Amino acid sequence: MKSSLLILGCLLIVLLAVMPVQAFTAKTLTITLNNNGDAEAVMQYDLSFIEQAAIYVHVTNPGTDLQNALQGNLNRPVTVVSADTSSADVIISSFASTAQSGKATTITTPSFSFANAQKDIQNQWYASLISANFAPQTTTVVFPDGYQATYYNQIDIPSVSHAIS
Repeated sequence: MKSSLLILGCLLIVLLAVMPVQAFTAKTLTITLNNNGDAEAVMQYDLSFIEQAAIYVHVTNPGTDLQNALQGNLNRPVTVVSADTSSADVIISSFASTAQSGKATTITTPSFSFANAQKDIQNQWYASLISANFAPQTTTVVFPDGYQATYYNQIDIPSVSHAIS
């Protein structure tokens, strides 16, 4: 009995050592702006079972951790509407700036990057278990009048300005 448990344990260690690294993959990010510059950001992503276990066993409240990380990086109030193993939905106050000129309002988003998130994950205890790709396959910024700016596989998202009449 003892020897069979030892053999089973050794096989498990070998299996974990040769198993391919699992990946966090950002699929889509949709940022929907309001007329006042507030934004709702919804990110869809893939997490493997191993990543789900590694993160959710360690993190007692992923929504609070996400809120703290975003507020620290964006320097703006953030409300986490939901955060689970496949998506996160947040409200970002004063995300974009607004400027009035005659009858038109120009809304300008800040540029932002996921490079810091990519670096931060490398410092976590579970970094060796995952291979993170924070560059969304598709990032879409949606303005109140329906105008959209779309970016593909970019870790750095530029500032976008759009005038609404």
